[in-house]
Amino acid sequence: MLSNDSSETGPDADFAQTFLKLMVDQGVIDAAKLKYALRVQSKLESAKPILVVLCDLGYVTQPQLAELFRRHPVKVKLGRFLVEFGYIGNTDLQLALAAQQQELGRKRLGEILVERNLIAESKMLEVLADLMGISVIDLSVANVDQTLMSRQMLKSANKHCFLPIEKQEDGVLVAFGDPLDHAAIEMARHVLGSEIIPAVGRYSQIMRFLLNFERNAGAEKISVSEQSVVAIVNSIFNEAIRQEASDIHIEPLEHKLRVRFRIDGMMVHYRDFSSKLVQSLISRIKVMAGADIAEKRRHQDGRVQFEQAGTSHVIDMRASFFSTLNGEKIVLRLLNRKTELLDIHEVGMAPLMLERFVQDSLDVPTGVVIITGPTGSGKTTTLYSAVDYLNAPEVSIVTAEDPVEYVIDGVAQCSINPKINLTYEETLRHIVRQDPDIIVLGEIRDRFSADTAIQAALTGHKVLTTFHTEDSIGGLLRLLNMEIEAFLISSTVVSVVAQRLLRRVCRHCAEPFRPDPALLRRLNITLDDLTGGTFMLGRGCEKCRYTGYAGRVCVFELLSMNEMVKDAILQRKTSYEIRRISLETAGLVTLVEDGLVKAAAGATSLQEVIHNLPRFGKPRPLYELRRLLGSR
Repeated sequence: MLSNDSSETGPDADFAQTFLKLMVDQGVIDAAKLKYALRVQSKLESAKPILVVLCDLGYVTQPQLAELFRRHPVKVKLGRFLVEFGYIGNTDLQLALAAQQQELGRKRLGEILVERNLIAESKMLEVLADLMGISVIDLSVANVDQTLMSRQMLKSANKHCFLPIEKQEDGVLVAFGDPLDHAAIEMARHVLGSEIIPAVGRYSQIMRFLLNFERNAGAEKISVSEQSVVAIVNSIFNEAIRQEASDIHIEPLEHKLRVRFRIDGMMVHYRDFSSKLVQSLISRIKVMAGADIAEKRRHQDGRVQFEQAGTSHVIDMRASFFSTLNGEKIVLRLLNRKTELLDIHEVGMAPLMLERFVQDSLDVPTGVVIITGPTGSGKTTTLYSAVDYLNAPEVSIVTAEDPVEYVIDGVAQCSINPKINLTYEETLRHIVRQDPDIIVLGEIRDRFSADTAIQAALTGHKVLTTFHTEDSIGGLLRLLNMEIEAFLISSTVVSVVAQRLLRRVCRHCAEPFRPDPALLRRLNITLDDLTGGTFMLGRGCEKCRYTGYAGRVCVFELLSMNEMVKDAILQRKTSYEIRRISLETAGLVTLVEDGLVKAAAGATSLQEVIHNLPRFGKPRPLYELRRLLGSR
C-alpha cells in the first residue's frame, strides 16, 4: 500500500528487495534474469533503479509491475515508489521533499511534484488510478450532481481537495486530488453522510470547480487590507533579493496566484497565494511601477524603485504587465543588484584568451568590440567590466543604454526614455557631438544603430556594444544581413566575444563524475579526448535546493579579426569557412570547447555544456584546449 508522507525512511529502504523477491515468487521473472539485471545495474555509469533496468532489458513491462503491485501491495511511500518505478529521479524526490519541509507539511508530496513539473499531473493520476484500481474523473466532461454540494461542505472540500460527483448504489463517487489522503476520505464520508467510492481527479480542476461554485453561490468575499497587500509585496521583493533572483514572475492561474523566481537562469517556485489576492497585488505593484491601474486589457511597462528592508539599498526593477486569460501576469527584472563592477580579470575568461582580449581589443585605439549572446548570458557584466578597465581621467566615455544598469563614476551615461522622446535614435545622433573617445551602445538593435557604430569607428572612436546572436561568427553574419558593407565590417570590427552562463556545480555536494558513452557521443568526443579532466556533478543538498548547482560560471568565445578572417568576410565566405579559418589562424576556441575546459576543472557539468552551448563540429582534445587557453 502507498502512503503520501514526507518521510522517506522506514520500509522504503527494503522496498526494492521485497518487491524483487515477490516477482521471483510469483514467477514474473526467474532468478537468473534477476542476477544478470543486477550485474548490468552495477556497471551503469548513471545509476538506475533495478525495476527500470529490468524494463530496459525487456524482462518485464510497466503494466506487469503495476498489476503485480495491485494484487500484492508492498508498503512503500509515494515518493520512493515513483523513484523505484522510474517515474521520477531520486534528485527530483529530494527536491520535492525539501520543498514540502519548507511548506511545513501543508502540501502533499504528490501536489508538490506536479507543481514543480517533476512529473506530469496526467501521469500522476494514471499511476495512482492504476495502482489503486480506481477510476480517473475528468471534470471537463463529467456531469457533477450539484445537489450533493452545499456551502457548508465547501471549507472541508477546499481544505482536503475533494468533489462529490454522483450517487451510486454503493455510495457517493467522490473525486480526490489525493486519493491516498485517508483524512480527506474520512472528512468526505463525514460531511456527505454516506459511504465513499474514491476516484482520482486533477487537483486544478477540482479547485477550480469549487471556486466557481463558491462564486455562483454568492459566497462572502474576503477583503484584504491595504496593509497586508503591501506586506505581501514587500516580502516577495525582499525574498527575491535575498535569494539573488534575476527576475520575479507573478502569475495569476485559474485557482491561485503563483510566484516564481529565476535563480541561476532557472525558474524556481517561491509561493502560491489565494486567487482573491490577485487584483489587490497587481494594483499595488502597478502603483509602485507608475502604470495605469484602470487599464487591464493592454500590456504595460513600468519601473519600480524598491528600498530593501533594513538597509538604504534601493533596487531598481523593470516591470512588465502582460494581459492573459486569467489576468495580468507581472514580470519584474531586478537591476542594480551588484554594488560593484567585476574587474575584467574576474569575469571568467581563461588567461590567454583574456590576454588577447585586452591587448588586441581593449588596448587598441579605435574599432568596434561586440559582445554577443542571448538574453541573460551576462553580456552587460562583461561590457561594463571592459568599460571600467578603459575608464581613466584622460579618456572621455559616453554611453546610450536602455536602461542604465551599472553606474560608473566618470562616465557620461544616458538612459533611454521614449516617453519624453529621448529615443535610441535621437541619442545616437547627439552622442558623437559630445567629443567622446569611447562610445558605449547598450545594444545594436537595427540597421541605424549598426551604421552608427560603424561610422563612429571609421571616424576614430572606439565603440563597445552588445548583440543578440548564437556565437561570434553569427555576429559578423548578422551585420552582413543588416546590409552593412563587408569592407566596412572588416575594417572596423576588431573582435567579437560570444558568451553564455552555465550553472556552477554546488561545492557542498559535488562528487566525481565519469562521463558515460551516451554523453560523450552527444559531445562528439571520446574518453581519450578528456584525459586529465576532473569532472564533477552535484548530488543535491539543502545549500543548492537539491539541484546540484549553486551560482553560475561564464564561458566565452573570442574571435579576433586577423587578416585571414577579414579576407574571408570580404569574400563573403560561409559561416563554416569563416569558423574554420578562425580556428586555424586566429586562435579561436569555441563556446563548447571553453565549456569542456571549465567542466574538466569541475566548475560546471558536461550536462550543462550539452544543454546550453551550440556545437559545431568535433571539439579538440582537452590537452590542446588547455594549451590554447593557458588553463590548468
